[in-house]
Amino acid sequence: MALPLLPGNSFNRNLGKEKFNKSQHFDYSNGIPKMVGEEKPGIGGELLLGQKMRPKYTVFPRGEGSDAPSWVAFDKQVLCFDAYFQESVHEKREEQFRIRRCKIYFYLEDDTIQVVEPEIKNSGIPQGTFIRRHRIPLPPPYDDECYTLEHFNINQEMVFYSRTFTITDCDAFTRNFLRKLGVRLNSPSATPKDPYSTVRNQMQESMKPLRPFERLDKLKQFLDHDRHVLRFFCFWDDSDAMFGDPRELTLHYFLADDTIEIREVVQANSGRDAAPMFLQRNKLPKHAPAPKHQPGEIADRTVLNVFGPMGQGGRYIVDSHKTGAVHQEFYKDCDLAIGAVINVWGRKVIICDCDGFTKEYYRTKYGVEDFTPVRHRASPGPRLEKKVPPYNGFGSEEDSLCSCQGLMPKPPQKDFRKMMEKDRHGLDSNVLRFVAKMITDSPVDSERKFIISYFLCDDTIAVFEPPQRNSGVIGGKFLERGRIKKPEQELFKSELSQYFKTQDLFVGAKLSFNGYNFQLVDTDEYTFNYMEKHADEFPMANISTIISKMKEICDTKLKEIKKCFVMNDPTSTGVIEYAPFRNLLTEVAEGQLSEHEIMTVGRHYNIREQHKTDTDLLVSVAQEQLRKKTFESFLELADFFVHNDRKKSGFLPIQESRTLCKAFKLPVADDLLREIMARFQNDQEELDYNAFLSAIDWKEHPLPYSQPGALIQTDSDWNGEATAPAVKNINYMILVEDVFGKQD
Repeated sequence: MALPLLPGNSFNRNLGKEKFNKSQHFDYSNGIPKMVGEEKPGIGGELLLGQKMRPKYTVFPRGEGSDAPSWVAFDKQVLCFDAYFQESVHEKREEQFRIRRCKIYFYLEDDTIQVVEPEIKNSGIPQGTFIRRHRIPLPPPYDDECYTLEHFNINQEMVFYSRTFTITDCDAFTRNFLRKLGVRLNSPSATPKDPYSTVRNQMQESMKPLRPFERLDKLKQFLDHDRHVLRFFCFWDDSDAMFGDPRELTLHYFLADDTIEIREVVQANSGRDAAPMFLQRNKLPKHAPAPKHQPGEIADRTVLNVFGPMGQGGRYIVDSHKTGAVHQEFYKDCDLAIGAVINVWGRKVIICDCDGFTKEYYRTKYGVEDFTPVRHRASPGPRLEKKVPPYNGFGSEEDSLCSCQGLMPKPPQKDFRKMMEKDRHGLDSNVLRFVAKMITDSPVDSERKFIISYFLCDDTIAVFEPPQRNSGVIGGKFLERGRIKKPEQELFKSELSQYFKTQDLFVGAKLSFNGYNFQLVDTDEYTFNYMEKHADEFPMANISTIISKMKEICDTKLKEIKKCFVMNDPTSTGVIEYAPFRNLLTEVAEGQLSEHEIMTVGRHYNIREQHKTDTDLLVSVAQEQLRKKTFESFLELADFFVHNDRKKSGFLPIQESRTLCKAFKLPVADDLLREIMARFQNDQEELDYNAFLSAIDWKEHPLPYSQPGALIQTDSDWNGEATAPAVKNINYMILVEDVFGKQD
C-alpha cells in the first residue's frame, strides 16, 4: 500500500544534493531574444522530462594506457572507408546514371569527416575533394547531432547533405581499430559497374592492336643522361663566300635524346650581330640537305593494307619489316671526335677540341686517349703595348690616367674593402704613429719633435708637431693628411708615382716629405703590437727573420758577445739592462740591424713585470657607474645567476657570466666588467658570482669613489713622451741559446 502524498509521508529528493544551479535557457542572438538552451539540463544538472543525454563526440571505452585527450592520443590517425554514390544523368543516350567512387576519411582526433573522389583521366568531371573536412550533421530530424564513429560500418548507407553514400570496404588499419572497439563489421560488398565506364573501356580495348607495336623505349636513356651534354669547339671556314670569314662555333650534343645544337662564338669588335643560335636543337642528319618528302612518308610505323570501312570497325595491318620506309641517318656520339668533319646542312665544320667532361666520357665509354686539339688559327702576334701619355700636372695621376682609359672618364676606384677593414673600430685605431726628428743643420729645427701618423685605411700620412715650451716654434699641424710621394721621382712621366707604404716606416728609418728630411726615433705601444702581430707584412718586426739575420752576423763573434754579457752581469743572473744590450747589438751588427729590429729583439726577450690595478679601485669605479644609473636589482641578478647554475656550485664560466650581465642590462662598461670578472675567477676560468655580486653591490658594500683616470690609460693625445720604459731587463741567456744553440 502506497503512502499518501502528504507532508511527512514522502521522501525529500533533495537530501544529499549539493548542486542547485539552474541553466540559462534564454539569450539574445543578433538582438533577438530566443531559446538557446534546448539541450541544457535542469536544476542541479538533472535532465528534464523527455530529455536525453547525447554525447557530442565519440565516446571510446576506457582501457589501459594514458589518459591523454583524444586530440593527443589519436593525432594523425584517420579511418579510411571505400564508398560510392549514384548520380542520375538526364537527356543522355549512353548513360542514365553514373557510379562515382570516393574515399571517406574519419579523423579520430575531432570526429571530422572528409570525402575525396579520386581523379579519373578524361572524365570531364571536377574531381578531388568532394566534401571538405568538417563535422557533418545527421540527416533530419536528428540534424542537431553530428556523425560519430558509432555510425560507421561496412555495407551501410550514410547520408551526407541529402546524398547517399554506400560504404563497401575499409583499409586494414580501420578494420583492426573497429574490431578492437568491439564493432562487428559487416562483410564487404562490390561496387556496381558504371555503364558508361564499361562502354568506354570496351572502345579503348577495341583500339588496341592484337599484336603489340614495336616498342620504342627512350625513358631509360633520358633518366640515365638527363642534363649530360658533350661540348665541342668547332671551326667553320667560310672564307670562300662573299664577305665570309672563319667562324668559331660551339657544338652541344645532348645525350638524353641525341640532339645537337650549335652556337656561334662572336668575338669582340667582329662586326657581326650575336645571333642567339646558329643551329636550333634537333637531330642532325648526316646526308643533308636531303630531298623533300611528302607528308606521311616519314613515319615510325608502316601500314601495309587496310580492310573494312574507314574509321570504327576497320582493320589495320602493320608491316614489321617496314617495307618502303624512308631511313635517315643522324649523327650519334660515336661519330663525333676531335679532327672529324661533320656536315651541318651543307657546311663543313671541323671539330677542334672538347671540354673535360667530354674527354672523360669518351675515355670511359670508347677508350679514347688521344685528345690532341686541332690548331685552326695562327698564333696571335705580339700584343702592342698600350702607351700612356705622360702626366700633365692637372689633378692627381690616377685621375689623369682614368681619362686616358676610355671615352667616358671615370673617377679612380678606391679600395673600399681595405677602407672598411682598416678603419677605426672601437679602441682599435688602425693608425701607426712614430716620433720623428728633423735631419737638419739648424740647431733650432734639430730639437723639434714631430708625430708622424700613418693611416692604414687609405695609406695616407699626417705630420703633427706637439707644442714645446720656450722653443720659439708654434706647434700644430705640420703636414696635411694625404699620400706622400717618394723623393727623386720624375714629375711628368707615364708611370704612376710610388708612395710611402707601411713597410717604409720603422724606427730608425729616414724619410723625406716634400723636401723635409725626418728620422723615426720611436713609436707607441700600439704600433709595436700591430707590427709584431702582422709580422709577415713588417719584416722589421718579424722575430724569426731577425734571429736568422743575427745568426749570419754573429756567427764568428760568440766569444766577444759572451764576454760583454759577463761584464754587464757580474752576478751571473742571466739578465742585463736594455741600454748595454742595445749598445752591444749595435757594435756587433755594424749597421746591419736597424733600430727597430734591435727594439723587437729587446721586446721579445724582455722580462715583463706584471702590473695589476687594485681590485678595490676597479670595484669603486663600477659601483659609481651603477649608482649613477640607479641600479638596485642585485637580488634579482643573483637569482638570475642561481637559475643558470645547473650544478649549484656557485661558479659559472666567464663568457656565460658576461652574457648574463648583458642580458640583465648591467650598466657597467664592457672593458671594466671583463677586468673585474678576471679578479674573481678560479683556475678553470669560472666566475665566483656570489663574491662578484657582493663586491659590486654599492648599497650593501659601498667603497669610496676613485677617479677612473688611473684605471684606463688611452693614447689618443699621445705627444711622443714615453710614460715608462717598456723594456728594462733582457734575458740574454735565451737569446744566446736561440742564436748560437744550446751552450755548455
